[in-house]
Amino acid sequence: MRTLGLIGGMSWISTRAYYERINKLVQKRAQPMASAPMVIDSLDYSRIVGAKNTDDWDTIAAILVESARKLEAAGAEGIVIAANTMHKSYDRVAEAISIPVIHIADAVGKAMAEADCQSAALLGTRFVMTESFYRQRLVAHGVDLLPPDPNEVELVDGIIYKELMLGRVTRDAERALKTIITMKEKQGAKAIVLACTELELVVDTDANVLPVFDSTDIHCRAAADWILE
Repeated sequence: MRTLGLIGGMSWISTRAYYERINKLVQKRAQPMASAPMVIDSLDYSRIVGAKNTDDWDTIAAILVESARKLEAAGAEGIVIAANTMHKSYDRVAEAISIPVIHIADAVGKAMAEADCQSAALLGTRFVMTESFYRQRLVAHGVDLLPPDPNEVELVDGIIYKELMLGRVTRDAERALKTIITMKEKQGAKAIVLACTELELVVDTDANVLPVFDSTDIHCRAAADWILE
C-alpha cells in the first residue's frame, strides 16, 4: 500500500471523519487487520481562520504548502487536503511538491459523471458556493450547477462556521438544510453536492428528496483507491 499524507485540522471534526473512513475502506478491501499507511499533519485552524477573515489567502497557501512539504519529507507519496474550502489554495500546494494531490472536486465530478448526473446544486461555505475554483471543476465533468442564492449562501456559511465547526449540531440547522434541499429540487436540481466536510452532520445523505453526493465520502473513497493501487 502507498502512504497517504493528510493535511487536517480544518476542522478536527472532518479530520476524524477522514481517518476513520479511509481506514474502514482499506480494511474492507485489504487484509482484515490492515490499516491505511498515513502521515497526518493536524493544523491549528485558528491561524487559518484569522487569515481567512482578512481575505489573506497568501498566508493560508503558505501554511498549506509548509504542511504538504512536511508530509512529503515524512514519507507521504500523495496528499489529501481534508477540507473543501482549502482547495482554493490547491494549485499553490500542488506546484510546491513533487507528489500528487488528490483534488476533492475532481473526485466528486468523476463520481457524478459515472452516475450520469448532469444537474445539481452546490452546498458549502461561501467560497465554495460562489467562487470558480470549485464550481469550474464540477462543470468540467459535465455537471450543470444551479446559481447560488445569496440568502442561502449566508445561511449555510453561518451554520458551518458558527455551529458545525465548533461541534454544535442543532435541529434548527437540520431543518434549514432540509428546506434548502427541497427548494433546490423545486428549482430543477437533480442532485445535491455536499461540499463541506461538516455538513453531513445535519444532512441525512441517504434520506433526502434528492440524491446527495457527499464530498467527504467520495474523497475518502478516492484516497483509499489511491492507497491500494
